[in-house]
Amino acid sequence: MSSILKYFSGLFTGIKSLLVGMSVTWKELWTKKVTQQYPENRDTLVISDRFRAELTMPHDENNEHACTACGICEMNCPNGTITVNSKMIELEDGKKKKILDTYVWDLGMCTFCNLCVLTCPSSAIKFENTFENAVFTRSKLVQQLNHEGSKLREKKKEVKPVDPTAPAKAPVAAPEVKAETPVAEVKAPVATPEVKAETPIAAVLAAVKESKTETDAPKAPEKEKDAKAETTEN
Repeated sequence: MSSILKYFSGLFTGIKSLLVGMSVTWKELWTKKVTQQYPENRDTLVISDRFRAELTMPHDENNEHACTACGICEMNCPNGTITVNSKMIELEDGKKKKILDTYVWDLGMCTFCNLCVLTCPSSAIKFENTFENAVFTRSKLVQQLNHEGSKLREKKKEVKPVDPTAPAKAPVAAPEVKAETPVAEVKAPVATPEVKAETPIAAVLAAVKESKTETDAPKAPEKEKDAKAETTEN
């Protein structure tokens, strides 16, 4: 009896799971399609700006770039896809300077980790979202990013524009410098009085008692003194 129950319970469980799967299939049959028909939709295809597909070195209208050939991107690349070749030139003042000669990037070895862009101190390279990089030979995947005849972009000092409506600042007055006092007018330092050692308390008390006895003793009148003197003479 138990075997029959197990048979029918397994049968109904299988039918239930089949119906759930058919409901999902029927629902997706009427939903909007999201599959891109490439390359037919190449003109309307929109790629996210954050998509990394090709490493580039931007140049301005004067064919100048910001790479200083420091080699930090080459050192931080985990696969060795970047090769920075530099050369030394002599300036007008006689000083020597290192500049970029060739910047070579191997697309076939790149893992698009973006470490080279993050560690570049001058922001000279960046990733573009141009994803069409299919070629017939691997040699075409090796690209030179700096243009022929390009040079380093010199940094210009930023000059803040002067606001004509801003009030003019008053010139800061120089602090008044007082003339030094002549040497003749400088007073000699006053010598501090010499401090004597304190008298012991016992000696002070004895001196006070003696002074009191002398002042308190009665003085004999002058007449009595004269009488005593006469008696002594007789």
